[in-house]
Amino acid sequence: MTVPRYRFNRFTLSPRRRTLLRDGRELPLIPRYFDLLLFLVERRGEAIHRREIFDRVWSDVIVSDSALSQAIRTIRRVLDDDPREPRFVRTVSRHGYEFVCIEVIEEEDGADSGNGTASPPLPVSPHIAAVATEPPGDPYAPLLEVLMRPSTDAADAERQRDAAERLHALGTTEALRRLDTVPESAHARALLRDTRWAVAEAEPVPILGAPSAVAVARELIVLRLREAVGLTAARWTSTAVGGGLAGAVGGALGGLLLASAPGSTAPVTVAPVLAVIGAACGTAGAAGVAAGLLLAEATMRSYRRAALTLGAAAGGAAIGLLAQLLASWTLAALLGHPPSIGGGLEGLALGLAAGLAYALSTPSGDGGFAAPRGRGRATVTVAVAAACGLAGLALDLTAHPLVGGTIHRIAEAAGGGQAALTPLGRLIGEPGFGPWTAALISLGEGATFGAGLALGLTHRRRASDLQNS
Repeated sequence: MTVPRYRFNRFTLSPRRRTLLRDGRELPLIPRYFDLLLFLVERRGEAIHRREIFDRVWSDVIVSDSALSQAIRTIRRVLDDDPREPRFVRTVSRHGYEFVCIEVIEEEDGADSGNGTASPPLPVSPHIAAVATEPPGDPYAPLLEVLMRPSTDAADAERQRDAAERLHALGTTEALRRLDTVPESAHARALLRDTRWAVAEAEPVPILGAPSAVAVARELIVLRLREAVGLTAARWTSTAVGGGLAGAVGGALGGLLLASAPGSTAPVTVAPVLAVIGAACGTAGAAGVAAGLLLAEATMRSYRRAALTLGAAAGGAAIGLLAQLLASWTLAALLGHPPSIGGGLEGLALGLAAGLAYALSTPSGDGGFAAPRGRGRATVTVAVAAACGLAGLALDLTAHPLVGGTIHRIAEAAGGGQAALTPLGRLIGEPGFGPWTAALISLGEGATFGAGLALGLTHRRRASDLQNS
């Protein structure tokens, strides 16, 4: 199939080679920004809704509106475009963006024009030719001055990010060298660190060993949390709901099996009771794991896998320990001598397994949250479910049961309540609640929790909803 390339003004956009040339010289763009420019050029003359852009360019991740603003700002900088008098990319208020350059030539995207010579450039109007790319004098000083000023509103923040990106384009090393001589430059260095991912030619911006490293790290975390707070809240809610639904389904199925097991005296009304317990435990567990995981995903772009794994483990351990303390105090008040129950270790193990599987099965979010679709989402769900199932099995083998085993312990301590799971053993040929029964229940619980957690983490709004927003 023939793949066209596009020529406009002095630029040549080649989808096959994934290059943008100006007068034959390549202009670097990070992959997603190249995809965005190509999408706009392909749909030139059409005002494209920003949600349609997200759906096309960021199809496997969820990012904030500021990520799109940053991408457009970078494209304009590379094209020497002015948002006040746009020649290439126009902002359509409260809607999206439009590629407005009319003189675009499509031609076959080969090595050259077909005769061994490069395609001739389009004629350039006097207005465009007169545009200056850089003012005379020291280009670093005014940009560094913008970075050092206090930011009072969103417009100031946008100007600072634009200045940081331009400094990367000029030379990251020189910008850092000058910042190192300025006191109280932690915020400026954090901005350079955060924007380096958006500029293809940017060099590393180390934090360890830099002046005021702790202050820089703190400023960087604040920057990223401020940008991702809305997305984090929405993802946390959907993940908690996913865990709660998984717990409710698991509890209800367990109750129905218990009521129908041979020799069981448990009524069918035990199913909604166990469903409520499962929903509460699933919601709490997913909320804890998601809190740690999403915090890590929002703030850490380097060492992503380690950060996600440790964050999820910490969140799971914290919520598990809290649940363990509350349950122990409640049972002590009701039973006097309650059975030993877990929580902290179990939350740590499930969080560790879920975080590691999620980190390994998802790509980097490029500053957003990974949210693959279709087969990719199914792969993540299976991976997290399998990892959590194995974690549940390992916990059971070390005498640390999950919710089902804990409910059985409590029921036995209370004198054999209706929720005792002894009859379930008869379904697989055991005389009671034996090791095989306990292992299968923990395996199933862990896998169900992991599936609900993963589905909640990767949930994204439908395309029809996005178009109407």
